[in-house]
Amino acid sequence: MHGWIILDKPLGLGSTQAVSAVKRNLREAGFGKVKVGHGGTLDPLATGILPIALGEATKLCGRMLDASKIYQFTLAFGTQTNGLDAEGEVVATSAHRPDRNAVEGVLSRFTGPIEQVPPAYSAIKIDGKRAYDRARAGEDVEMTARQIIIHDLHIVSVSPVDAGDDDGPLYSVTLAAHVSKGTYIRSLARDIAHAVGTVGHVTMLRRTRSGPFGLESAISLDKLNAFGQGAPQEDIILPIEAGLVDIPALDLSPEQARAIRQGRVLTGIAMKDGLHWARDAELRPVALVENIDGELRSVRGFNL
Repeated sequence: MHGWIILDKPLGLGSTQAVSAVKRNLREAGFGKVKVGHGGTLDPLATGILPIALGEATKLCGRMLDASKIYQFTLAFGTQTNGLDAEGEVVATSAHRPDRNAVEGVLSRFTGPIEQVPPAYSAIKIDGKRAYDRARAGEDVEMTARQIIIHDLHIVSVSPVDAGDDDGPLYSVTLAAHVSKGTYIRSLARDIAHAVGTVGHVTMLRRTRSGPFGLESAISLDKLNAFGQGAPQEDIILPIEAGLVDIPALDLSPEQARAIRQGRVLTGIAMKDGLHWARDAELRPVALVENIDGELRSVRGFNL
C-alpha cells in the first residue's frame, strides 16, 4: 500500500487524529499495518488540504513540508486575541474599521520576501519547549522574526459593517494567500490589521492547496470512513507519482533503473541539471534523482 490520501480535514480534527483515522480505515478495509505520515500540520481550527502519505510515499513527506501552500482566511477587525484566532482571550480592542481601499492599499507590503514574527501560540520550540506550552503557562514568550515569501495576496470578499456598502467600513475581510513554508497566517492577519490602524484576529482558515494537491484531489472524512466500511477504493488512494507532478519524470532503461536502485552514479544522460523522478520501463517510480554536471545520483529511492 503506497500512495496518498488527500483529506479535506474538517474543523475540530487535529492532524494526528487525521492520521489515526486513516490508519483505522485502512485496517478496517483489510490492508493491515501500513506506514502513514502527513505532509504538513493543519491545526484543529483550520480546514482543508492535509496530504497523508502511505508506505513509500512517506519518504516524500519532508518534500511536502517544504512545498508552498495556498490558504483562504477571514480577518475580523476590532479585537485581537492572545492566540490570534477565535478561541483566544481578547488582549486588545479598537473601534476603527478600515474600508476595502485601505486593506488593498497595504497588501503590497506583505507580498514578496518579508520578515514575519510567528505567534507565541505556535509549535516552534524555544530552548526545547513548545512556544504554546510556554505561553499557556503564563511565560512572556519572545518570538524571533523569520523570512518568508508571500507569492500572492488578494481580497476574496468583504463583510461591510453596513450591509450592501462594500466600500464602507468593514467588519471583516476574506483573503487568499499563496505562501512559502514557515508562514503563519494568524501572524499575517495580525500584521495586516495593524497596518490599517486597527487590530484583528482570524475567524476562518482553510488550506486550498498544498504543493501539487488541491481540493479537486481531496476526499471528505465521511468518504474515508465509507472506504473503511467497504466502499470502493476508487479515488481514495492516489499513486506516489501524484506527489511528484511538479518535477519532470525521467524514463530509465532496465540497466539504468538497476544501477540507480543499487546507488550507483549514472553519467552520459542528456538532461537538464536539477531534481527529477526516475521511473522504470513499467512506469513505476524508482527514485528521486538529481543531475549535477552530468552526474545522476539517487536522492531518495523507492522500494516498490
